[in-house]
Amino acid sequence: MKAPLFRDPIYDGAADPVVIWNREAQEWWMIYTNRRATAEGERVAWVHGTDLGVASSRDGGKSWLYRGTLQGLDLEWGRNTFWAPEIYWHDGLYHMYVSYIQGVPTGWAGNRRDMMHYTSPNLLDWTFCSKLELSSNRVIDACIHELPCGGFRMWYKDEENQSHTYAADSKDLYLWEVVGPILTERPHEGPNVFHFKGFYWMIVDEWRGQGVFRSDDLNTWERTGLLLNEPGDREDDGAIGLHADVVVQGEAAFIFYFTHPGRDETGGQAALDGSYECRRSSIQVARLDVVDSVLVCDRNESFEIELLPAD
Repeated sequence: MKAPLFRDPIYDGAADPVVIWNREAQEWWMIYTNRRATAEGERVAWVHGTDLGVASSRDGGKSWLYRGTLQGLDLEWGRNTFWAPEIYWHDGLYHMYVSYIQGVPTGWAGNRRDMMHYTSPNLLDWTFCSKLELSSNRVIDACIHELPCGGFRMWYKDEENQSHTYAADSKDLYLWEVVGPILTERPHEGPNVFHFKGFYWMIVDEWRGQGVFRSDDLNTWERTGLLLNEPGDREDDGAIGLHADVVVQGEAAFIFYFTHPGRDETGGQAALDGSYECRRSSIQVARLDVVDSVLVCDRNESFEIELLPAD
């Protein structure tokens, strides 16, 4: 499998990917936080002012072509910030939940992170629906999954509440009611929930690899280990795997994640204001499996990806 899978050719800072089948174009799309790794600026300005980048694949995920950035998302004048999209297809519409920050802050403190909801029939023409009222005004990294008994659950990182994963439920994907904290054992971000080989799984970015949790009902979660915590052998894969998305197709599952190949630290938020080599990021893909009821991933495994058209 090609490695790295994708690098953004404009700013070289592709991060937080979500991979989804474009039903109109009949191709796979990767939509990601378009970090500006090559941009000059004070401190962490480069991780703000970000659009949502788009790459497409017509060969089942083997190769990806940069297409540009999503347009029509702006809610006010000026250069603003969009982070970590989640896109969920339901009943003829794509629903996008994306964190929004006003302007281009140069630091972390004092900046709201609001969760915005948009819909689109084709992944290009977006209609703003609402700003969600969640557990605080510093929320990022939404993930959506249908509940077994009907309705939907959103998991997200609440930075105001110790960077734990919180959840909210909805009957229609528009109105959401906060459930409360779900994972609280250590700070983390980027929850991603999927069903694979008889279990629900949640992976979270713990800045030391992906923490893995297993559930039978989407309510009670049991930790089962870590993934992508050891450096890989492939090009640009010799660092921990960060904020990931998973595509499940029958008995196959693929994890799309990003790395900072130029960093020598094993985790944490260090080097965000460092050199271009520390800032740049690459998207990688690896295969997942379940062995003895445990989710496993060999990032050095040789495999070929073949994503099929989605329903």
